[in-house]
Amino acid sequence: MRIAVVGAGAVGGVFGARLAAAGHDVMFLARGATLAALRARGLHLESVHGDVQLPVVHATNDPAGVGPVDLVLVGVKATQVAAVAPTLAPLLGPATAVIPLQNGVEA
Repeated sequence: MRIAVVGAGAVGGVFGARLAAAGHDVMFLARGATLAALRARGLHLESVHGDVQLPVVHATNDPAGVGPVDLVLVGVKATQVAAVAPTLAPLLGPATAVIPLQNGVEA
């Protein structure tokens, strides 16, 4: 599957890391320091369920450069959903599923 993870923080990072480790084509959409860190160091997940080391990941801040995917995981905070929703259009194809992973205490 081609998967876009929008918001590669704690929630998006965990789901994206597990899916990438399982062999899926995962693109992380992030910005600022998170994007820089993903590009420079990849993603390293430490977990009681097993660590995941992804020294290289696909990361961008441009959904248009990704194109349609099979699945979009939205892992931004609940207060950011309205702002991020319009940016998802380039990721959507006729059969794309979008799953919100609402991150925030008021979700």
